Amino acid sequence: AASFRPEAARSPPAVEPPTPPLSKFKVALCQLSVTADKARNIARARTAIESAAADGAKLVLLPEIWNGPYSNDSFPEYAEDIEAGGDAAPSFLMMSDVARSLKITLVGGSISEHSGNSLYNTCCVFGSDGELKGKHRKIHLFDIDIPGKITFQESKTLTGGQDLTIVDTDVGRLGIGICYDIRFQELAMLYAARGAHLLCYPGAFNMTTGPLHWELLQRARAADNQLFVATCAPARDTSSSYVAWGHSTLVGPFGEVIATTEHDEATIIAEIDYSLIEQRRQFLPLRHQRRGDLYQLVDVQA
Repeated sequence: AASFRPEAARSPPAVEPPTPPLSKFKVALCQLSVTADKARNIARARTAIESAAADGAKLVLLPEIWNGPYSNDSFPEYAEDIEAGGDAAPSFLMMSDVARSLKITLVGGSISEHSGNSLYNTCCVFGSDGELKGKHRKIHLFDIDIPGKITFQESKTLTGGQDLTIVDTDVGRLGIGICYDIRFQELAMLYAARGAHLLCYPGAFNMTTGPLHWELLQRARAADNQLFVATCAPARDTSSSYVAWGHSTLVGPFGEVIATTEHDEATIIAEIDYSLIEQRRQFLPLRHQRRGDLYQLVDVQA
């Protein structure tokens, strides 16, 4: 196998995941119903987070665009200026405060972020001290057209992010993507090469692509990279202009579905055991079998 130069299959070479502060813990996926009432959405999210922490969750995930409707018309209206804070960012402040008060790690789904002259679909990650540990702006914008089914063009209002987001937290090294980002396996591969234990994807797949691809993509990203994948979606609202598929899910490093839900508002609490990562990588030693003499994945930013 050494003659295949597996270490050359990634440039720079992959790093080993760091030893996580916690090797086993509970994660909560809060699948929330979202309305046009922003204050209600914020209060509802806080209640769900508090309930999850009371049930022992050390890591909590929220859905994509949870503080208002998912639409190009709503993105500017519900956007927050995270850097300004205060009254300009009530969703952000709630997440920071609840993470600090409950001493949890919070992957804050996503909200629309106003920065300069641009709008972004942004996921904020908070540590147990309430501090912002990382901010991911959705890299791949959701521009699709399936005739007779669904047409959406995020790029009408949103700007794509420019950076990969790896965050070291109390619950391990997290790689962050948002919804459409999950379709691009290169992103997950780069996160794995940077030593991630867990990939988190807040997402709102729709009624066309959700049944076909949502679970498939999660299991593929987990199995390809032999790590955990957690997703969190909004609950389904059939009266909305954009109807979400739901089905928030936790997948293990063998591609196995550990926990999932249907489409109604619900919170899933499940256990993550990082010792399974090394076990699965011993079962299937992919990292030692890559053909660096034939192909290479280049981490441009690194």
